[in-house]
Amino acid sequence: MSQTAVPAAGASLSAARRARELTEATDGRVVDVLVVGLGATGAGAALDAAARGLDVVAVDAHDLAFGTSRWSSKLVHGGLRYLASAQFDVAHESAVERGVLMERTAPHLVRAQPFVLPLTGLVSRGQAALAWAGFRAGDALRLSARTARATLPAPRRLSPVETRHLAPALRPGGLRGGLLSWDGRLTDDARLVTALARTAAARDARVLTRVRALELTASGARVRDELTGEEGEIRARAVINASGVWAGDLVGGIRIRPSRGTHLVLRSEHIGPLPAGLHIPIPGETNRFVLVLPQDDGRVYVGLTDEPLDGPVPDVPDVPETDIGFLLDVLGSVLDVPVRRTDVVGAFAGLRPLLDMSGTARSGSARTADISRRHAVLTSPDGVVSVVGGKLTTYRRMAEDAVNAAVGARGLAAGPSPTAALPLVGAAAPRTLAALRAPRRLVQRYGTEAPAVHALAGQDPRLAEPVVPGHPVTGAEVLWALRHEGALDEADLLDRRTRIGLVPADRAGALEAVRGLMQEAVPLA
Repeated sequence: MSQTAVPAAGASLSAARRARELTEATDGRVVDVLVVGLGATGAGAALDAAARGLDVVAVDAHDLAFGTSRWSSKLVHGGLRYLASAQFDVAHESAVERGVLMERTAPHLVRAQPFVLPLTGLVSRGQAALAWAGFRAGDALRLSARTARATLPAPRRLSPVETRHLAPALRPGGLRGGLLSWDGRLTDDARLVTALARTAAARDARVLTRVRALELTASGARVRDELTGEEGEIRARAVINASGVWAGDLVGGIRIRPSRGTHLVLRSEHIGPLPAGLHIPIPGETNRFVLVLPQDDGRVYVGLTDEPLDGPVPDVPDVPETDIGFLLDVLGSVLDVPVRRTDVVGAFAGLRPLLDMSGTARSGSARTADISRRHAVLTSPDGVVSVVGGKLTTYRRMAEDAVNAAVGARGLAAGPSPTAALPLVGAAAPRTLAALRAPRRLVQRYGTEAPAVHALAGQDPRLAEPVVPGHPVTGAEVLWALRHEGALDEADLLDRRTRIGLVPADRAGALEAVRGLMQEAVPLA
């Protein structure tokens, strides 16, 4: 490996490091904090605790970002929707955390995304006025959160010509203009979780995937290595349950009402160029939209639904045909090009871990769309701290609150959280990122590590080739994920470190190449 192909110091996650640190974690020592769950909130809690100087172990039964954190709209919202429902504290918190991500902790992964709301015959002038007032209020939120105008431009009205320029796929008939707004956009939600976990590892947190917590107490957990079947115990002074929609399975008394959010995946060539995303009003709703979000990998995401889930919580949620039909109907209300069921090349659904306040788990008459997105930190009678609710944008605040509760409840010696000013692995100022000698796509996924990933491709021409035709992910990225990002099998690689697996046909086409790279890869300690 060349001298430029190195990761951030101490941030490499690998199979060898996992094996070594799992042995350490179960050897009878007592750590300060055990975190269960390695989605955004759990990985954020591991980083928060480690950044305060605490000895941390974080485990997940599956992989980084296995659950809800990889199924989002890939947006970092500023809280506009919560203003409309008078949740002013939630709205302000969202705007603040968006600014933290965009300007301090992850500017390589989060950037400004323009959206056009087309003013068609389906949008009355009263609805348009209400939407415009909302966008202006959202800009006031940006100001109150002290996010720079250079980071998020101002909303403005668009003429019909300007609207079609930013969204050529729109049907021109009856189009009387549009409203342009801006929000934060993640390159990839699963990559954010990976960066959080690796930043925690760089501060000596033991980040252990495929380790299932079988039983939690305030003094630790009985765990099982899912790769070997061996069981052991991790002893801890404080325990944080950040397992999302599964939180109630580990700690009694927690009632989660999961809400299913479905997205479609389309090929971008079917819709055509989309310089901006779209906000498409949902008929009969005053504050809900279907989002059309173009990606940099030749795909377009269309979402999302908000439907309650009844019954057991699955590891990977199914996508019902009713959700697909609903999204296609809304899409068809504004696009000039018809989008049929056969044009949907992939679909995914995530489950929001909403806290049920009705008194009965997964019940109540209120729609899940109306349930507050506030998070809650709950301490069980025996002292286990659980963090539930919330949303991806506010993961850092959720993690900070959970660690605060654990520190206070167990009397740990730790100062305040430093994570609002702590850059994640790969983060740098925009000017520094722009000067990196690596392809722009890699910079937006790896930040300052992009030249190291690019250098791998320079050593072997095969690693410079895409692992499946029509998708930009290369063999070098797969190798990097195996050596430095904790990927243990092809599912980790295809479904989370890269997002090839969102399209089943692409996943099948890449499988052989990925398996070949796994066999050839030389693991690092």
